[in-house]
Amino acid sequence: MSQSPLHPEEAAVPVPGGELAVLRWPAGRPDAPTVVAVHGITANGLAWYEVARRLAGRVTLLAPDLRGRGGSRAVAGPYGLARHADDVAAVISALGAGPVTVVGHSMGAWVTALAAVRHPDLVRRVLLVDGALTFPLPEGVREEDALAAVLGPALARLSMTFPDRAAYREFWQRHPAFGPVWSAELDAYTGRDLVGVEPDLRSSCVLEAVQADGAQVLLDREAAAAVHRLSCPAELIWAERGLLDEPQGLYDHRRIGLAGLDPARVPASPVPDTNHYSILWGERGAERIVRGLLADAGVG
Repeated sequence: MSQSPLHPEEAAVPVPGGELAVLRWPAGRPDAPTVVAVHGITANGLAWYEVARRLAGRVTLLAPDLRGRGGSRAVAGPYGLARHADDVAAVISALGAGPVTVVGHSMGAWVTALAAVRHPDLVRRVLLVDGALTFPLPEGVREEDALAAVLGPALARLSMTFPDRAAYREFWQRHPAFGPVWSAELDAYTGRDLVGVEPDLRSSCVLEAVQADGAQVLLDREAAAAVHRLSCPAELIWAERGLLDEPQGLYDHRRIGLAGLDPARVPASPVPDTNHYSILWGERGAERIVRGLLADAGVG
């Protein structure tokens, strides 16, 4: 591919409340299929850099910054997973050649499933990456506490300021899922999230957006039902380890069974030696995502 994974083209797509920033890695030929990639709750479109590199121009990859994040920080609310799903549909209509394959990571997997249910004419197939299956909260657990427990440092940084980029880099390097494998690529991806001027730099993520979206991941009935209502081909892949690289991931065979996922409609499989983040940008995870995206795309 001629487009650098860390320097994609950028486009703006009109949506209610503003213009959505969309990263675009173009295909090597005009008749190649299009894939839309949806990031997680406090991420941005550059999270897909390694998938883009390994796709190597075999498809056109479109990765929006969801409203309230990155280059779409200024897009007004209301927020919520259905709003994001409709924004994804707007991206497909404006820049794609629908119906397209949509892949979503973490919260983006819920958004992806919702987009397929709400806009079946635009989505031909979905790949869900460590997300989209909802579990009821235990008795007495508040949603804000559950969200903080799940997201950990990713959520904590939204209330922090940083004197310079080095301090922000050091913050991420202390994260158990990022620090041990720190790279120039991760530096570029996390750096896209930084806004403001020194010594008052902060995350681009709008706290109100993250809180609204996080509550829906945990509690929204439409979002929880979406993976069970898919009418298009779908696949779920999940990380063996968790958000802090802990041994227990978000999913395992038992949890998937308890969630009532029909394996005949949505087959689910683990990606060995990955955590919630490295399933997206680590070698094993990114390669597995690429295989899933190209499985029936008619490209080699």
